[in-house]
Amino acid sequence: MSDSYDVIVIGGGPAGYPAAIRAGQNGLTVACIDDWKNRDGSYAFGGTCLNAGCIPSKALLESSELLHRAREEFATHGIRISSAEIDVAQMQKRKAGIVRASTQGILALFKSAKVTGLTGRGRLLPGRKVEYTAADGKVTQLSAKHVVLAAGSVPTALRSVPFDGTAVLDSWGALDLEAVPKRLGVIGAGVIGLELGSVWRRLGAEVVVLEALEGFLPMADGQLAKEALKHFKKQGLDIRLGAKVTGASVAAGGVKLDYQDASGAHALEVDKVVVAIGRRPNTAGLLAEGTGVALDERGFVTVDEHCRTGVEGVYAVGDCVRGPMLAHKGKEEGVMVADLIAGRYGEVNYKTVPSVIYTAPEIAWVGQTEEQVKASGRAYKTGVFPFLASGRARAMEATAGFAKLIAASDDDEILGVHVIGPMAGELIAEAVLAMEYSASSEDLQRTIHAHPTLSEALHEAALAADKRAIDFPNR
Repeated sequence: MSDSYDVIVIGGGPAGYPAAIRAGQNGLTVACIDDWKNRDGSYAFGGTCLNAGCIPSKALLESSELLHRAREEFATHGIRISSAEIDVAQMQKRKAGIVRASTQGILALFKSAKVTGLTGRGRLLPGRKVEYTAADGKVTQLSAKHVVLAAGSVPTALRSVPFDGTAVLDSWGALDLEAVPKRLGVIGAGVIGLELGSVWRRLGAEVVVLEALEGFLPMADGQLAKEALKHFKKQGLDIRLGAKVTGASVAAGGVKLDYQDASGAHALEVDKVVVAIGRRPNTAGLLAEGTGVALDERGFVTVDEHCRTGVEGVYAVGDCVRGPMLAHKGKEEGVMVADLIAGRYGEVNYKTVPSVIYTAPEIAWVGQTEEQVKASGRAYKTGVFPFLASGRARAMEATAGFAKLIAASDDDEILGVHVIGPMAGELIAEAVLAMEYSASSEDLQRTIHAHPTLSEALHEAALAADKRAIDFPNR
């Protein structure tokens, strides 16, 4: 191990490891320090996303969706199954294998890009020096021409319902359950709460979701959020809005939650509770005194649009800086910074960062909601196409939801696209590309889409914005 590098990246999650790899590809000497530790005490790169977030949750979502389809849908296709049983241990084994392959893949990528991977804790010192505490406790001082802070985020705890790792769980704990709880409480109806709630509901748990806000998915387009709530309730998710949890008591038989809503005080008894009220930046202990790097009142590292901290040679990316806590946003910031350090062009268009919720139906969007466009005062038009009118969706037995496009009335610029339905997370990529290149809805209208495909829904939504849809009545 060298004690001097061109670039040291503190954090090996979805923002940090791409920054390190790109810096290595750019011919720089690079070290990436990460302190993620698995439950067995072993270290792994990939951060929360690969180890206890994006990847394992999608593995369980896929498994639980297949079980749901086998029980509820296959007969419609003429496929008769006498019984479909749950093997939670096998589901978890498969999930663990996927995670292991993903994290091992990072080590292979590090080797290819000549990145030195260091397991342990990194702390920024003044003068672009880094205090590295190795896994064995040995402390070494490293120096770098450039330092990238990519410390990530951690689950936000609820004071009235503290984590205990057994009955009161964070998202990682909810992904590692060894059996299906009879009754599961989820605090928070955001992305994490809905995805985890969906997994265990499909596997047979009775799921109650308590959301303190009066509105459902306030960050999403209102029409889309209303549609999503309808489908989630139909699936059996008991979503209670305006429900503020005030306390919890853990006993041998489970957890009693106390909460208040507009009708008064209530109590809810469940076997397990998942607290999914959001995440906070993992910046505690990251900065030594005198570094000059500033944190805001919420603990985020203060940066400009190019992720510069204001201290020469020090950058910060991913969940520990402003903006949505999304793996792909962090990845692009990491790549941008690595290219800027190497003297190359680097840019992130924050207006075209897509969001995806991997429930069934899937939810995805990019750009502005209709409510945001309306508030801006800009004249606009909308086009909506339901998957019920899609031949491919009907063939898939996946007709829930719609594609919605919002465009400016004056120059036809696409301002936002919102999809709820089959493969929404894949479909949104077309909208992101269109908006990245300032496409108009007419550009999308004139783009040939293969038939029959789900992507035709976006084509028809663009046509519907001008009341020219072919496969659905124009209203």
